[in-house]
Amino acid sequence: ARFYLLDDRQYRRWQVCPRRAGGGAIVDPTRCPQIDDAERSMLGARQEAWLARAFEASRARWNVIAQQTLMAQFDRDPGEARRFWTDGWDGYPAARHRLLGEMQAKSLDNPIVIGGDVHYHAVTDLKLDFDDARAPVIATEFCGTSITSQSFSPERIAAAAKAPVINALTDDHHPCQALADLLTLRERFGHLEGLRVAYVGDGNNVATSLVEAGALAGMDVVVACPPGYEPKVGGARVVHDPREAVADADAVYTDVWVSMGEESEREERLRTMEPYRVDQALMAAARADTVFMHCLPAHRGEEVTADVIDGPQSVVWQQAENRLPTEEALLLALVSRRWKA
Repeated sequence: ARFYLLDDRQYRRWQVCPRRAGGGAIVDPTRCPQIDDAERSMLGARQEAWLARAFEASRARWNVIAQQTLMAQFDRDPGEARRFWTDGWDGYPAARHRLLGEMQAKSLDNPIVIGGDVHYHAVTDLKLDFDDARAPVIATEFCGTSITSQSFSPERIAAAAKAPVINALTDDHHPCQALADLLTLRERFGHLEGLRVAYVGDGNNVATSLVEAGALAGMDVVVACPPGYEPKVGGARVVHDPREAVADADAVYTDVWVSMGEESEREERLRTMEPYRVDQALMAAARADTVFMHCLPAHRGEEVTADVIDGPQSVVWQQAENRLPTEEALLLALVSRRWKA
């Protein structure tokens, strides 16, 4: 078998026809003509070209394409689809058609797609025309979901639960990411106490949890953000000059400027955050051994330049890798009630 690991979050175009509050929506495609724009991509041009070359070179018996979202058509009812989910490949039908067309053109043997990010499990045939029952099947998608839920607040769930409740992600906090960040820093520097971390950009949930975790670990976390974008946590040390924050920092950290649900504020946020982009000039204001961190996905050219996130000071892939062992350790600690190694 040959595996292809795709990133359909970091390089995709912005969603069209979002909900009033922002974010992915279920829409009638006839009322959202922008959805059919042939230039819209989930993978970006370079990743699409790389995948086409990989398909051409494959001689594997099984070809497994692993990616984050639902590739199948969301509307599975008979007849022409009237419900498209814009956060998945439904929101990028031309890109999906290109990808499935490449599989068909290259006569890829036994293509299997692994998808997710929906709250159900399904096995679905992938076709160029989902509305035609006679259309040939090009691949099969196995779609699963996690055991997380954003339907209710963690506090509300915990009040009714008899088992421990983990805050995997909310609008205000991202503690599981902070655990992976601290493990990454300890692996890099051998200790946590006394480290200086400069967080530059929007004082969002990632910044809030980093400040909280840093205080528990004896770290000095400084947040550089525009006025009005401060993290929602008491005691946070905030400055408005990014160069002041990164001076003598062991790590420089940033996150996206426009989070899910904030699409309506996109243009204003981009203008406001422009002076807070992490580029080579800002990294040069830190030390030569300073590392760059980002929780991913990133928007290269917005909050960080490509030469920084893809450069030698970047530890973003180490951060991403560390999400798994920290989640495992958290689950073990909760089950065994052992909080120290």
